[in-house]
Amino acid sequence: MASKKRIDSYTYLSGFGNHFTSEALPGALPQGQNSPQKCPYGLYAEQLSGTAFTVERKQNQFSWLYRIRPSVCHEPFTKITESTNLRGSFSRHDTQFIPNQLRWSPFPLPSDSESLNFVFGLSTLAGAGDPILKNGLAIHIYCANKNMEDMAFYNSDGDFLIVPQHGRLDIFTEFGRMLVSPNEIAVIPRGIKYSVSLPDGPSRGYILEVYGHHFELPNLGPIGANGLANPRDFLTPTAAFEEEKEGNWSIVNKYAGKLFIAKQDHSPFNVVAWHGNYVPYKYDLANFVAINSVSRDHMDPSIFTVLTSKSAFPGTAIADFVIFPPRWAVQEHTFRPPYFHRNAMSEFMGLILGSYEGKAGGFLPGSGSHMTPHGPDATTYEKASNEELKPVRVADGTMAFMFESSLMLGITQWGLSEQVHVQPDYWKAWQNLKSNLFYDIEKHEKLYFP
Repeated sequence: MASKKRIDSYTYLSGFGNHFTSEALPGALPQGQNSPQKCPYGLYAEQLSGTAFTVERKQNQFSWLYRIRPSVCHEPFTKITESTNLRGSFSRHDTQFIPNQLRWSPFPLPSDSESLNFVFGLSTLAGAGDPILKNGLAIHIYCANKNMEDMAFYNSDGDFLIVPQHGRLDIFTEFGRMLVSPNEIAVIPRGIKYSVSLPDGPSRGYILEVYGHHFELPNLGPIGANGLANPRDFLTPTAAFEEEKEGNWSIVNKYAGKLFIAKQDHSPFNVVAWHGNYVPYKYDLANFVAINSVSRDHMDPSIFTVLTSKSAFPGTAIADFVIFPPRWAVQEHTFRPPYFHRNAMSEFMGLILGSYEGKAGGFLPGSGSHMTPHGPDATTYEKASNEELKPVRVADGTMAFMFESSLMLGITQWGLSEQVHVQPDYWKAWQNLKSNLFYDIEKHEKLYFP
């Protein structure tokens, strides 16, 4: 995948949360004001708001777009009546809340007889809350084998954090183009139009959607100014546009969990210049600066948080995006794999590439797992309990990740259907964990306790 990343010929602006300016034609950006009586090149000024106007300045997100025709130039939207696997709200009536550990085999790519683009290849696996109330999240899987030709998509419900696992995504947004490879992520905030092409053919990946607060970098606290995902490594596309030409474009909108479609006779990617801080962006997970213990014991997985979407409760997230990158393990007197854990949070894990250190088998790239009580399987436990504790590299050639939430995740009908393979024997991974405690009842003393 590294060689494919190097052929990315698109240009980007560096930084997270910055106020950027970009123009594809010289002088296209108005100077000194946002909405002049006449814009350069006869463009239309259009503001895209990502927050309410009146939030604190440090939270306010918006961009000004200067486009050939404004976004209102389309026919009325109509509801798409074909059956899709997308879901928006999650109640006990249409989803199942299951306390068992669940694991899915790799989600199937489309067959040769299917023709699915990125939008119609979306399937909702799990979630909680409701986009109408702007509170909650959804986990989707995309499996696609067709470019979005003369079609654009935007999501009125929430922000998409896209995790490609198989195949690159060439994403044309209103702000410009991004090429996103496996081991990179892309974030497309609510309301931004984009179209996805598949330069490597059939593609698969994971999506975390948040309905409320936008994604932000986690606070570092005692870590200091540097570490984890550094702001400079986030890349936003530069302005690029398609000239006006006759055509029949479809605009697909996800609204309250349903898909709607409208027609227009011109490309929606007609933004010649823009400025603002409400933008799409991508990030290479290989740039993550991992932090861990250099003495003893196992740090909590929150040290691997890349992005977070906060809830109304301080220190608690609607969703965290966490990765487990290649790193050194050097702890002394310590069981080094992830410890056994019963969690107040809900966890969904996926694997982009390699082999996850917490599971000896059955968890393959393109798989997923939903965990309640969890921890290493018996094989991993035995190996880690007896190996020599010398400095070793962990997870080379591997990238696992976790979507974590304070909400309880419901599993959709699709997530439990025959279209995907839920591994029925996953629970057996822990059944070989035996008791190591031997006790003399008469003498009331331990005979052996490792």
